[in-house]
This record gives sequence, C-alpha cells and structure tokens, in this order.
Amino acid sequence: MEPKTVRRAQGAIRPARHVAPESAKNALMAGTVVLTLDGALPVEFINEGDRVITRDSGMAVVKQVRRIRRKLPAVGIKAGSLGNTRPDRDAVFPATQELLVRDWRAETLFGASQALVPVARLVDGEFVRDLGEVEMETVELVFDAPHILYADGLEVASATQEMATV
Repeated sequence: MEPKTVRRAQGAIRPARHVAPESAKNALMAGTVVLTLDGALPVEFINEGDRVITRDSGMAVVKQVRRIRRKLPAVGIKAGSLGNTRPDRDAVFPATQELLVRDWRAETLFGASQALVPVARLVDGEFVRDLGEVEMETVELVFDAPHILYADGLEVASATQEMATV
C-alpha cells in the first residue's frame, strides 16, 4: 500500500491534505522566530539571499521578502498546546497562515495523517484563540518553490511567488 501522507513534486514534500488552499495567505508576524543556517532569527531580520532551514528540502534560499503593516485577523497559540514545546513560546499568527499538522488533529479533524491548515481552523477558544483584528507588521518569505519552515517551533508554509499580498 502506497502512503498517502507525502508526495514529492519538484523536490518538495507535499501534505496529502491541503485544507482551504484558495484562502492561503502565508505571512509571519514580526517577532516570529525562524530557523536559518545562521541560527534562530526574528523573521524581520531575514533578507533576500538568506538560507532558511526547511522541513522538505533541508535548506532554501530566500528569493524575495515582502514586508507590510496591516490590520488582520489573528490567532494566538499558547506555548506547548500543539505538542511538546510546539510552539516553543506563546505565538501569534495571521489567521490565514498555514500550519503543517502531523498529529491526531490531522486525522480527527481533516481525515489525513498530515494536513496543511490555516491556523484559524485550529481555534478551540482555550489554547488556540481568535484574537480578532490586530494591527501587525507581516513578513512574507518567498522561495523558488513552496516550503515548510520552522517558526516558533511550528512547521509553517512559506509564501508563494504568485501570492498577492493581502
């Protein structure tokens, strides 16, 4: 039996289930810590040409960085609520930021062993909370291909070339 959880396409690992891909607007809030080959850095300090550690390819070079200050729906996640040290500290993400879910939640909520899910779909009111509209500086990291990055101890989707800023 062939596993349905991961497919390789152009060198990238793809989750079997992509929940709401048409509404994906992947951007990280300033202050979110991303793993790079130069260490863990706040996303706002990452520039074009920097090398970011990815789940699917080991390392990828940032091709474009888009920074925008805007008011967006936000979701707060308590430290450790999505697994042991996941996230590794209290974190805030734009509601449309996609997370890679690879635990019981993926199977129970989305019928797959892993799923790429907008963080707003994980709101439970206690550990993952809707914060309403929040004024924030967002940073979109764009690569040659979509990647899964490590941000605040979570696996998150990168922005894509064709994604228009919101």
